[in-house]
Amino acid sequence: MAKKQRIWGTLDPFFEAGPVLGRMVANVTFMRALLGSDPFDEYHFFLSGRKERAAVGKALQEAAPEFMEKGRIRLMLRQELPVMLAQTQYHCFHLSDCITSQPFMTRMRNRYSEHIFPITGLTHSLSYVNYGTAFIKHLWPGTTLRDSIVCTSRAGKQVVGQYFEWLREGFGLTETSHPAPLLSRIPLAVDSSVLTPGSKQGGGPVRLLVFGRISHHSKMDVVPLIRAVHRLVQDGMEPGGVEIVLAGWADEDDNVRTTLTNLAANAGIALHMHLRPNEKEKLELFRSADIFVSIADNPQETFGITLAEAGAFGLPVVASDYDGYKDIVEHGKTGLLVRTTGAGNTSDVDIEAPLTFDSEYHLRLSQRTAVDIPTLSDSLKLLIDSLELRQTMGTAGRKRVEKEFSWPVIIRQYVELWDFLWTEPVDAEPLRDVAHPLAPEFGRIFGHYTSDVLCDDTVLKAGRTGEAFYRGRDFPNLYVGLDMSIDLEVVKKLVFFGRKPVDTHTLIRKASEVAPHMDVARIENHILWALKQDILEHTDK
Repeated sequence: MAKKQRIWGTLDPFFEAGPVLGRMVANVTFMRALLGSDPFDEYHFFLSGRKERAAVGKALQEAAPEFMEKGRIRLMLRQELPVMLAQTQYHCFHLSDCITSQPFMTRMRNRYSEHIFPITGLTHSLSYVNYGTAFIKHLWPGTTLRDSIVCTSRAGKQVVGQYFEWLREGFGLTETSHPAPLLSRIPLAVDSSVLTPGSKQGGGPVRLLVFGRISHHSKMDVVPLIRAVHRLVQDGMEPGGVEIVLAGWADEDDNVRTTLTNLAANAGIALHMHLRPNEKEKLELFRSADIFVSIADNPQETFGITLAEAGAFGLPVVASDYDGYKDIVEHGKTGLLVRTTGAGNTSDVDIEAPLTFDSEYHLRLSQRTAVDIPTLSDSLKLLIDSLELRQTMGTAGRKRVEKEFSWPVIIRQYVELWDFLWTEPVDAEPLRDVAHPLAPEFGRIFGHYTSDVLCDDTVLKAGRTGEAFYRGRDFPNLYVGLDMSIDLEVVKKLVFFGRKPVDTHTLIRKASEVAPHMDVARIENHILWALKQDILEHTDK
């Protein structure tokens, strides 16, 4: 008996262009790790357009040329999904985020696939004001026990759960009538074979590295760090004994860099900035550092990939006791967590946020999250004063990353999740025609625009263009973008069946016999397109 193929599918490119942000790094490294572990027979990408397909093809040709050569990676357009779902038994679909497409991919699977395979999507930032709209898409009767949102941290998992509670309360929904996907937790990871410790052994100023978005409204306010180091200077530490390095992405027109530079200068603290470092420069920055510092105060941050990177580089970490940082830093062993205090009541921002820019309400929220400066200062001093402690914590951090945050470990967790979801019971048939309430039924909503609608007793026959097309003397105009939804061979069969007047019900039945992969809606689409092209025409006879 032939071995059943395990096929992995996605709607997303994973290889994305644009600023090097945490989400993009996570997606690219996940895909490289998945292909490196290679737990599937084939990998199918259904992409949004031809340009995206070409770009992903180029990236995959560089990342996995042997997969491309052997045809184990297939790049298709999303218009091909219905046919592929009907013809292929997928093991799972995984999406690079849970926000955009996951519920609608679930609807398409329910409709076209014989098997209800698992569909998973990942969380990234969770704090954007429109995400309530995104999460309510998940609450519908077509959601199954085989659908899961993969949360990268315990804190993030709790956020998603609270989104669902809040939405059900607000709209009067129940868990029975509007189920949610299973919430799983699988962290992000790093390539610990590439991110390796440097050889710095002390000497010179102790270098504090902050890596990420340099923005007071995006990830963290760095001012508390400067204040904390200033306290150390005030308490007798030599100003030249420590230096702060800020590295990462920043807006060109953001004046926060000038503010930070002036504040550090006034305190007598050396501060250096490295904007948009490439991969080589990033390695050098981490390997030349002594302590990694990240005092996130912004709800945009969910996991904290840079902390895992710092651990891989063998750096001790001083971080705010916040969000996913609590999962990564083992307090007292791999680093130190600094107390934070936040607001329980944000009603003023809650009301105003939908009417303001993302950066504005994120700034207001983050300025209500206080990182305890005296504790931050004490934590830094403990590590600044002891090379031995830095090395001990750095070594422990490296071991923790290899054990819990390296890609081979994480890919195994994903494969285990996809396999586990198959064990959840699902009754497929009742799901087939469950419409998604946030996917408009255009025929129902706009059907009154036309004089009439196609119905079973509509009588049609081959038109003049259809007769010429059937004999090869004319060729219909098929626009780019329709080539995946209109099969000209099926259209030719419609002409054959319409040699004599035929009612639409009979025409659909006959078309179904020669195109069993098409449902009624797709056949009706072919009939209407043929009417539009004069391939078929109305008749009363």
